[in-house]
Amino acid sequence: MKKLPSYCGMLLASALVLPVSTVAVADEVVEQIELGLELYQEEDYGGALTELEFAISDIRKLQSNRLAETFPTPPEGWEAEDAESDGGGAAAMMGGGAMLERQYSESDGSGRLKASLMIDNPMVQGMAALFNNPAMLTAQPNTERVRMGRESAIVKWEPNRSQAEVTMLLDGRILIQVEGENLASQDMAVELMRSWDIDAVREQAGR
Repeated sequence: MKKLPSYCGMLLASALVLPVSTVAVADEVVEQIELGLELYQEEDYGGALTELEFAISDIRKLQSNRLAETFPTPPEGWEAEDAESDGGGAAAMMGGGAMLERQYSESDGSGRLKASLMIDNPMVQGMAALFNNPAMLTAQPNTERVRMGRESAIVKWEPNRSQAEVTMLLDGRILIQVEGENLASQDMAVELMRSWDIDAVREQAGR
């Protein structure tokens, strides 16, 4: 009998520790991994890869569900839709990783906010240069660096367009952003970013 590769064991372990609320999907993941192991032992490597890729895809969906729970609750006087994942489509076209967003709207006004989260995508690396280069940051019009606890965010406010953009980079691989329009100031976008559960984001992002 051939030895199970370490990545197969890691996938199986991940599936087995999922919470009760995801039992149905987790059971399917376990079945896929076990079938992948069986096919691997039979040296049907193509079939094994197919099953494990399906398992990885389903685990990514479970991870996206957990990440969606980290998004900020609507501020007072605002409403929000459920956080949504792109299902892997747009993320795959842009290099992979997870992508989610949540839309917010002002209950008695025209204000709009969009919170987005991107993990392990090449686009995230492009933002690192801006965060790590003060000269580049100060050269950006209507842009400032704002401390948020131990983290820092880049805030861009365009008063003529009533638009705000708040961006935070975590651990060089997690990009979270709040974009707003029809706003009286940048404050609502900044506060929404401050209320994001950053610790939970890091926990669910792994590594």
